[in-house]
Amino acid sequence: MIYLRRDSSGTKRKILTVCVRLFLEQGYKNTSVSQIVDEAGVARGSYLNLFPTKDKILLDLTETMFGGQFGVARSIADSKLPPVYAYAVETAIQLTLTELNENLREIYIEAYSLPDTSEYIYLQTTAELKQIFGENFPDDTESDFYEMEIGTAGLMRSYMARKCDIHFPLERKLSRFLTAAMRVYRIPEEEQAKVLAFIQSLDIEAIATEVMYKLFAMLEMKYDFKLSKDSKGKERKLYE
Repeated sequence: MIYLRRDSSGTKRKILTVCVRLFLEQGYKNTSVSQIVDEAGVARGSYLNLFPTKDKILLDLTETMFGGQFGVARSIADSKLPPVYAYAVETAIQLTLTELNENLREIYIEAYSLPDTSEYIYLQTTAELKQIFGENFPDDTESDFYEMEIGTAGLMRSYMARKCDIHFPLERKLSRFLTAAMRVYRIPEEEQAKVLAFIQSLDIEAIATEVMYKLFAMLEMKYDFKLSKDSKGKERKLYE
């Protein structure tokens, strides 16, 4: 039994390594089960026993990608500023990441769409939202924030899915999303204007690019693979 557990663990590791690399290099939807089992060198039955659907693999990737996002944002937003600034930075980075890399866009959209991954995001974000906006909702429970997160996560997904162009530039996308979200969380209009001005003062594309490469490096280290240079350089020029 000990041998079998080790074998299963090794097989799972091989599958995850191949899947994460392929998702980042060629996209989630373009990665087939046949390609996964061939490149991982495992039996199709072993793959299906561990991961009945690709969604289960995406959950593991989502947990890694979303873990610590607010920590990165807090390191950018001045700690003396109200916590809504960290929220604004975190969401602005996410939206900008999806403009820099089309495969990341697809991964984020799928993560916000599929039942297991979206539930993970709701639960992870709910605790942060209660901490950030709790003073505005003194009588609300965590369940209330969970329900609000479902709505704002839906907004996030919709904005991610709509690519920026000359008619809808990144600055406008960030402003539209943040204004809508801050209204949900009862941020006063005057404070909203200050938050938006702060976000506009940042070189958000440069920040998101740095975050993207750190994300790639973290995933390469965790799953023990190397992305192709072409994949790492797939940032797109906005509005092209």
